[in-house]
Amino acid sequence: MKVLITGGAGFIGSTVASACVDAGIVPVVLDSLVTGRREFAEGRPFYEGDIADGALIDRIFEEHPDISAAIHCAALIVVPDSVARPLHYYRENVAKTVALVEHLQRKGCPRLLFSSSASIYAPGADFSVDEESRLDPLSPYARTKLVTELVFKDTAEATSLRVLSLRYFNPIGADPSLRTGLQTPEPTHALGKLIQARAQGIPFRITGVDWPTRDGSGIRDYIHVWDLARAHVAALLRFDEVVPLDGPRSYEVINLGTGEGTTVRELVAAFESVTGSPLPVEAAPPRPGDNAGAFSRTGKAERLLGWRPELSLEQGIADTLTWFDRRASVLGA
Repeated sequence: MKVLITGGAGFIGSTVASACVDAGIVPVVLDSLVTGRREFAEGRPFYEGDIADGALIDRIFEEHPDISAAIHCAALIVVPDSVARPLHYYRENVAKTVALVEHLQRKGCPRLLFSSSASIYAPGADFSVDEESRLDPLSPYARTKLVTELVFKDTAEATSLRVLSLRYFNPIGADPSLRTGLQTPEPTHALGKLIQARAQGIPFRITGVDWPTRDGSGIRDYIHVWDLARAHVAALLRFDEVVPLDGPRSYEVINLGTGEGTTVRELVAAFESVTGSPLPVEAAPPRPGDNAGAFSRTGKAERLLGWRPELSLEQGIADTLTWFDRRASVLGA
């Protein structure tokens, strides 16, 4: 099997590509390198360019006519940045995806896995959600994910395209073989900020301490990126069972989470446990676009994909720390 992975030189896309390689699936990587790293595509067929570039898509399929599916991981993802530049996010995440899908249809690629986000949910009273929970995205970034899902759903109902939208919760960790990890030296998510605070000897800022959670800090479902990558392989292998060619549904949604909610304060405690040293914290206001968060009610992924997460929160923290210790030698920067 051969698959096209857009954004395949980014954090998640490159890890998915590594899991594909390990499973005997050939990943063909397309990435603009706006945030991705060329090093993450080494040893894999790689094309540098834009997902909306029809001539480039034509070239990829001419050189790899046996591509049978696409995994769409390319997107801008920084919530505060999306608040400041909403049109930029709608152009990059939605408009260019529409062009990509048109090109994929022209080339006869009928299977698409979409990297969606659990940030589109309106959490329940206990902050847990499943695939049927109400949707209420609170940032332009999250809304681009929902709008893109609607584009896929409408297109799948009207054409031969079949789509699996995989709604991620909060990926942490790195490829256990350390082939890839977070490409940016200063990530904006909580674990990245914890690592920066520890390295700089400054307090970690908990952005938002008055949420209606058990300790006032935001709650998240932290899933190891390798578990996410394994889920993509399972989705590829079971795609035609989950979304059959002549079945009643051409579009399906599956959550990828651990089923456990972890507050930011609990994340700090786990981080201290892994590092073996305390870390001072200080309260700060929520960032633009922040919300209390959510965690997944699991079941559908195991039922449809035969997949369940295997790696713990502490393992994700440890692998992230190991990656940052090795990052400069891997990336040279």
